[in-house]
Amino acid sequence: MSARILVVDDIAPNVKLLEARLTAEYFDVVTASDGPGALEVAASEAPDLILLDVMMPGMDGFEVCRRLKADRATRHIPIVMITALTEVEDRVRGLEAGADDFLSKPVNDVALFARVRSLVRLKMLMDELRTRQAAAGEADLLDEADPAAEAGGEVLLIEASHRAAARIRGHLEEAGYGVALADSPAAALERSREGRFELIITALDIGGEDGLRLCSQLRSREATRHVPILMILDDMDLQRLAKGLDLGVTDYVIKPIDRNELRARVRTQIRRRRYHDRLRAMLDRSVSLAFTDSLTGIYNRRYMNAHLDRNLMEIAQTGKPVSVMLFDIDHFKQVNDNHGHGAGDEVLKAIAGAVADCVRETDLLARYGGEEFVLVMAATEAEIALKVADRLRAQIAETEVRDGDLVLRVTISAGVASTLDPAETPDRLIERADAALYRAKQNGRNQVFGANGPATPEIKRAAASG
Repeated sequence: MSARILVVDDIAPNVKLLEARLTAEYFDVVTASDGPGALEVAASEAPDLILLDVMMPGMDGFEVCRRLKADRATRHIPIVMITALTEVEDRVRGLEAGADDFLSKPVNDVALFARVRSLVRLKMLMDELRTRQAAAGEADLLDEADPAAEAGGEVLLIEASHRAAARIRGHLEEAGYGVALADSPAAALERSREGRFELIITALDIGGEDGLRLCSQLRSREATRHVPILMILDDMDLQRLAKGLDLGVTDYVIKPIDRNELRARVRTQIRRRRYHDRLRAMLDRSVSLAFTDSLTGIYNRRYMNAHLDRNLMEIAQTGKPVSVMLFDIDHFKQVNDNHGHGAGDEVLKAIAGAVADCVRETDLLARYGGEEFVLVMAATEAEIALKVADRLRAQIAETEVRDGDLVLRVTISAGVASTLDPAETPDRLIERADAALYRAKQNGRNQVFGANGPATPEIKRAAASG
């Protein structure tokens, strides 16, 4: 994994040492020797992570961290503070300033590289989500620093020691968090299925069972794949922490647990989880808007084309035909001219709803444009597709459309085309359905035509006698 790392330290030998170690691991390294320089390089070089010394003259690391987190352009960059300070109060101060972690000097290589890789992976994920957010035209709508993201949260605590669990639970409940307990990996996996937890806190040793194995299992399950994991461990377990970070542990706290540090780390992880969820929800909404028709709520032409293309390619594997029904509303212009576009919109919504309620879940209904709609029917022969189309035609003819006191009835004309050729294109299949639709209109409307003629028995008989 390659990434750009900004190393900030006022002592040149420290910078050179870290730069050499990081470069040997194939990281791209940029440097700064003081706080103002760090702010300038962070803004111009957009690093993926910052290793920040705390004790610097003029502007110390805490102030640099606060300024970086206050700047919209740099607040998403993970920060690891590297310091000789060992007091819990210093760690809490750094966490409250926005730091993601503390590493003590002299820095252990295993801990350093494990933490760097873990935070870089997280940043790359969030960068990808933010890039998609910006591409959806919503770059200014969402920010991690949302006060609503600070309040409470549901936590799953996994700890075999009832005394330790009670102490941690008390610390968190005093701060407004809801805490559910599990005293074994099996109980934890069962509770985690609820899917309501925003953070999982687990001991490294759970009554003699391996907490790292549990972390691996949690990461492999859909309900907990993206839930942050905070691990509790002893100083002597730092070597195993590197493995935990590789498995997906997002943060850790070392015993004896300080109440304020625990709360600071929990607050940070839950805030980040909520930001991730809001980004995901916004992107899902953007995707939905990109592929659905805003008036009727059904799929749009763009999505239908992609769906139909996949169905056609699957013919080679399934050997089953694909059929499409292209239909439009008869004399729709008169509805708009006589009753207004509001009434026309109600007709479009009513037709879309009537058809959507009468087709299989495997069928796809889309608005093709204007008053035209397409129904894609996978694994459906031409004869069956014609029967479905005529049933829908009859259903729509009986549907009342209401717009206030106005009650309207409309009819549709439809064309059906089918294929067993996996090389057929969506455009060509739609063209054949469109040709059949044209014949239905030419023969009086309120009809269904396929490639071989009309679908309804009475029209077939009339065509034969004529």
